[in-house]
Amino acid sequence: MKKTLLLLILFIAQIFYAQSDCVTAIPLCGNSELSYTPSGHGNIAENLSTNGCLGRSENFSVWYTFTVATPGTLTFVIDPNVDSDDYDFAVYGPTSNGCSSLQTGNNVFVTPLRCNYNGSTPTGNTGLTLTLPPPPPPNTNGNAGNSAEWSPYMQVQAGETYYLVVDNFRSSPDGFKMTWGGTATLSSAFNDPVLAPNPFLPPGIPGANPDDPSTVMVCGLPSQFNFATLTPGIINGNNPNFQVTYHDNVNDVITGEDPLTIATVNGTTTYYYRIRYFDPDNPNSVINKCFISGKFKFVNASITAKNATIFACNNNSEGTGKFDLTTADVFTGTVTKKYYPTLADLNADTNEITNPTAYISPEKIVYVKVISAFGCTATAAITLSFHPVVTLKDAVMEECYIENDVTQAKFDLTQADVGAVAGQTKAFYKTLNDAQAETNPITPQTAYITSSTEVYVRVTSANQCYDIAKITLKVLPPVKSAVLKDKTICAEDKTTLDAGPGFDGYEWSTGDTTQSINNAGIGIYWVKLKTGKCFTLQTVTVYASSQPVIASVDISNNTITVNASGGTPPYMYSIDGTNWQTTNTFSGLPRGENKIFLKDSYDCTPVQITVTVPNLINAITPNGDKVNDEIDYSALAYKKNLVFIVYDRYGNKLYEANKMRDYKWDGTASGKKIPTGTYWYTISWNENDKNSTETKYSGWILVKNKE
Repeated sequence: MKKTLLLLILFIAQIFYAQSDCVTAIPLCGNSELSYTPSGHGNIAENLSTNGCLGRSENFSVWYTFTVATPGTLTFVIDPNVDSDDYDFAVYGPTSNGCSSLQTGNNVFVTPLRCNYNGSTPTGNTGLTLTLPPPPPPNTNGNAGNSAEWSPYMQVQAGETYYLVVDNFRSSPDGFKMTWGGTATLSSAFNDPVLAPNPFLPPGIPGANPDDPSTVMVCGLPSQFNFATLTPGIINGNNPNFQVTYHDNVNDVITGEDPLTIATVNGTTTYYYRIRYFDPDNPNSVINKCFISGKFKFVNASITAKNATIFACNNNSEGTGKFDLTTADVFTGTVTKKYYPTLADLNADTNEITNPTAYISPEKIVYVKVISAFGCTATAAITLSFHPVVTLKDAVMEECYIENDVTQAKFDLTQADVGAVAGQTKAFYKTLNDAQAETNPITPQTAYITSSTEVYVRVTSANQCYDIAKITLKVLPPVKSAVLKDKTICAEDKTTLDAGPGFDGYEWSTGDTTQSINNAGIGIYWVKLKTGKCFTLQTVTVYASSQPVIASVDISNNTITVNASGGTPPYMYSIDGTNWQTTNTFSGLPRGENKIFLKDSYDCTPVQITVTVPNLINAITPNGDKVNDEIDYSALAYKKNLVFIVYDRYGNKLYEANKMRDYKWDGTASGKKIPTGTYWYTISWNENDKNSTETKYSGWILVKNKE
């Protein structure tokens, strides 16, 4: 960039302001390539021929001056734009006193250090070359003339100042280019890394081509512009002794005159900036004469914003929504946007909205200031509106209990009728707070097992608006028949099982679908009772009644007392199975076997046993006459557990006639005759029925013994 700027100013200077005299020599700042088109010999007729090799009169010439920055070899090449042109040159110096030290009087110049008057060659080039060594003493510092194409290089030292004149002998309108070579460098503040560590930057946006002016964007043309605002960017942090002036014509750029400060600018004029270094400690330094420049134009960069409308959700009918103001389509392109609640705030730059991506507001109009990269602004209105409100309704869901836990049911929450919106999504929550915060969603939604409770659904539309509805979940408990009870019947009977009215359907284990079933015998039955959409499984058992039993029978003379147990009282008794009585005593029964019938309140097939009423003997005379000498109950020996026991009037046991004694008694006790008197006895046995009914016969006997 430094080199580009330098070439540009040299090019401009050489076109518009011919520096054809030594005293107005163009300072060369650095080893940059330069070009020039001489158009005359200047204001002073300098004598270059008396002590030099050039012709007495200058033709189309230009003078340069340069100072060595670092020592070494120095060469240059003068390359005519047209090879047939004849360019000559002479180098004077070194000197520290300017042109006056190079003249002997009447503008006659001293002998040059290098001088070349070579005519045109096939290439037309001339200059100093490293292939030719400097002349030996005593001509080391002088060269009367050289008609060859090239002259020897120069060995220069730091701080030396030289003057160079280049003359177009043919005075043609064609210019030349000049490039430097060798190891030495020429002084330039613009190439000094201490003074200029940073590149000098053209203002605005660089042109498409190096020769094109850069463009400076302004917000409207024509308009007043303060050129000083460009200076910091051009200097780019370099030494503050670099000074920038601005001009609207080339001549002022070269002379530095009539700088622009604040002026009305337009989009057609080409403007120039001129950078010059001024060393305050050495005001006469040759580098103070160096300057570089560039050109630029102003371009109208004003912008226009458009009004826009954005939408947000009025969730839960709160009357406010969360708006993302940055989504408002007010401008296309890269800009900075600042948002304000009112136009007055925008104009005063007060109360800027600091959370434009989450601005909570009712429906209204806010304002945006659009700022381009060039600082141009535009204003637009943003209308804040609500999306259509999402409106839901509360719902009730009823589901049947689950078999292993009648307090819970399985709900498909997605089937709750809370209303629908376009593009909706649903999420379900146990509490309203969770639904509002979107935390702890219920999963799975389609198989949620719970007891009766309330949950909440958040329904979100395609616009991301939402509403929350309550869903009341009801577990339908089992509904059983109040009339269907377990039954007890006789084992041989059948019964009717009735589930009762009021159900929507019946399904029995027998396959029947009626309210009741008939001819149900002993066993376990179930019925599915339908109530609405639910079924309740109810089990009922038909039990066989417990049969009563004749626990024992007491016989006294010809009276029988039946002792019953089991079954379900009250009992009924009979001796013929036809005629029944409620008392358990039968009198006047014949001796021998009698049948006893027993039934309980279920009136089932009666229990039947056979009871033997033994022959009654009330007196014996054990006198040995073999007539009525003993009591003999051996006829009952077939009975189980038959025992015959005799007692005195005090209840003392006197004799036991068992199987060993053949169930007989002869009126003795312990081998002795007992006194005449009345005695008591009992005969007990177990009947040969399934219950081994205990039977007991009791009576008295008169024993008459002769003394």
